[in-house]
Amino acid sequence: MTPSQTESTSTGQLEPRGILRQRVNGLLSADYQVLALCLIWFLAAMPLTPSLTSSNNISNLFSNLLPLLIVATGQTIVLITGGIDLSATSVMALTSVTGALVMSGDQGLLGGSVWAVPAGVAAMFLTGALIGWLNGAAITRLGMPPFIVTLTTMMFFSGLAIWLTKSKTIYNLPPAFIAIGKGSFFFLPYALLVTALLLVAAHVLLSRSLAGRWLYACGHNVQTAEISGVPVGQTITRAYVSSGVCAAAAAVLYTGRLETGSPVLGQRLLLDVIGAAVIGGASLFGGRGKVVWTIYGVLFLTLIDNTLNLAGHSHFTIMMVKGGVILLAALLDVLRRR
Repeated sequence: MTPSQTESTSTGQLEPRGILRQRVNGLLSADYQVLALCLIWFLAAMPLTPSLTSSNNISNLFSNLLPLLIVATGQTIVLITGGIDLSATSVMALTSVTGALVMSGDQGLLGGSVWAVPAGVAAMFLTGALIGWLNGAAITRLGMPPFIVTLTTMMFFSGLAIWLTKSKTIYNLPPAFIAIGKGSFFFLPYALLVTALLLVAAHVLLSRSLAGRWLYACGHNVQTAEISGVPVGQTITRAYVSSGVCAAAAAVLYTGRLETGSPVLGQRLLLDVIGAAVIGGASLFGGRGKVVWTIYGVLFLTLIDNTLNLAGHSHFTIMMVKGGVILLAALLDVLRRR
């Protein structure tokens, strides 16, 4: 009798050793590989960076992780359709400036008004959604490549944010708005609540809705999806609108935490935004991606950034390491597709 046979009883049930092997294999499956890498990296870095587990560092790690997670989730939705959104960080900068120009007590349109915060937040989300719609319309109605469209809008809206502010940050934002980025409800930070709400909505969209199935169908094969009755143009446009809204939500958290509207907000985050989604398992070729995978990818990149910072490495070294990790993830995506 072989070992594999001894693991099963006559009733077909697995004995404890077989159950244990199944669970280990499950943890090592594609769904959990990046999470396992996070754990390995964390355990390996602990002896080298004793401050890694300090409460201040853990708090700082999650403060950096939450807004990035929101933007990367929006990017995942776009990647699933087979596109890419290079303008996400420029949307963050412009929405930050837009909200500050509405709310600021110094130069805001509604500075000092009770409507300043609701109007400012609404203006930020509206700006993000509008830019996302422009990206989607150019791609679906004009037939332009997503890379060129979003690269162009990235350059344009980044320049617009700097032009509107003359390259200066905007201060004196309302305390109620700052609380969104830095405050908490009892022991739960508002930033965590906002992030959790958006992640749950994105997860339901992708896994429990017809619109989510349409997104995956467009990513697998646009022609087949169109023949099958999927509204391809609307679906892809909505994906870019979702990305713009997610970028605006991240800008709300970043702007509230920094207490300023910045025209260069998120300038260095584009590599992390796309890289986190790809490391998590979203395919650059479309048709593949999950919110949970993106969470793992963001956690892994944030851990790399945090531990290398604590170890005293320069920004350039950190960028090289993260670039190498992202390149490896892209290579694995190519091999998986083959």
